[in-house]
Amino acid sequence: MRMYDIIKAKRDGAELNREQIDFFIKGLVSGAVPSYQASALLMAIYFNGMTDEETANLTFAIRDSGKKMTVDLGGYRADKHSTGGVGDKTSLVVMPIVASLGIKSVKMSGRGLGHTGGTVDKLEAVKGLRTDLSLAEAESVARRTGLTIIGQTEELAPADKLLYALRDVTATVDSIPLIASSIMGKKLTTDDDVIVLDVKTGSGAFMKSLDESKRLARSCVKIGRAAGKRMSALVTNMDAPLGYAIGNALEVIEAIETLKGRGPSDLVDLSVALAAEIAFLCDLGNKTECEKLCLDALSSGKALSTFRRMVEAQGGDARCIDDTTLFSLSPRSEVRSPRSGFIQKVNAEGYGLTSLMLGAGRSKLGDKIDLGAGIKLCRKVGDYVNKGEVIAVLYGKSGVDEAGKALLGYTTIGDEPPSPVPLILDRIGGKEEV
Repeated sequence: MRMYDIIKAKRDGAELNREQIDFFIKGLVSGAVPSYQASALLMAIYFNGMTDEETANLTFAIRDSGKKMTVDLGGYRADKHSTGGVGDKTSLVVMPIVASLGIKSVKMSGRGLGHTGGTVDKLEAVKGLRTDLSLAEAESVARRTGLTIIGQTEELAPADKLLYALRDVTATVDSIPLIASSIMGKKLTTDDDVIVLDVKTGSGAFMKSLDESKRLARSCVKIGRAAGKRMSALVTNMDAPLGYAIGNALEVIEAIETLKGRGPSDLVDLSVALAAEIAFLCDLGNKTECEKLCLDALSSGKALSTFRRMVEAQGGDARCIDDTTLFSLSPRSEVRSPRSGFIQKVNAEGYGLTSLMLGAGRSKLGDKIDLGAGIKLCRKVGDYVNKGEVIAVLYGKSGVDEAGKALLGYTTIGDEPPSPVPLILDRIGGKEEV
């Protein structure tokens, strides 16, 4: 078998078989397939697409390119994945809720890049907390607390890291088969029983159109089902930031407040919906019963207690949970409304880019970020504001004036209130489809 023939076949629109895809991925990881040939195949896939079977086979090859976590923690194991948004700190709320219900999780999360934040960066705003745990350490934490959240390791799905680096420099990132195989290739390495996806759509999402988001959700669900997993995907609105906080320490503070029962309604609603979906797929009751279990976990403090135990087990200073003023935030500056009226819409991606200007994110992997930088919104879409009223507080050590002007440019204020848009736009998959 030659890589040349595989590239030519895909270039000409042929469907690749399992053996061809395995040959490509194994050669990529071993170094036998050079980057220029891998890039050529990625471009052929970008233009010609992949069938469901090809996408599944690519996913399984990525999954099998490194180690897999096969530990038995007892009972159901579950994971949740978001395709990335602005102010999306749901993992810090959802996973403690479900772990407090007895559902175990070793959650592997990523770092932020561009306008979207990363769960690992957010957690590292907690002084001392380690996300670079080995698989053995992660298993130990999960056994003691029910939950651990760690960074992506070199041991799991190494092919994905190689592929993403090539996609990033060859303009082949936005291909649904390549996105789906990347997401699911990593998720399947931890061998969870249940996986729930939050597929974002809108101005702050990677997938801008609802149709594209639904296609991605269906593709991921099909792959999960082919692997024997209970899968579900919620397609959710990302035309506005989730909650009021954008930036690492700010988002952890908001997540803690939510676990204390004082969270913003949109963050609470989405977190409970995702947690209830996981609980339902884990046979904890019907949809209504599972939603009540999740709400009770918040109101009783069970979810907060679980989060505290995880923070302590990973070396973090849990005092910040009781006193969030212990988080280190950058200098603050206020942004005031230039006129009176309703906030009719915002550009969520633009808000994410504004936080990037303040130092809260990275333009490329390896960039150093300011964990105390970001944006705290004081008003959201649909709110009425008076001229001169503070609509946001910026936190940053530099670039604050430019960021303030940018944020106003991404905010539309008018005389009429906007029409409400649902937070959850669709649900795809479920345990009945396994």
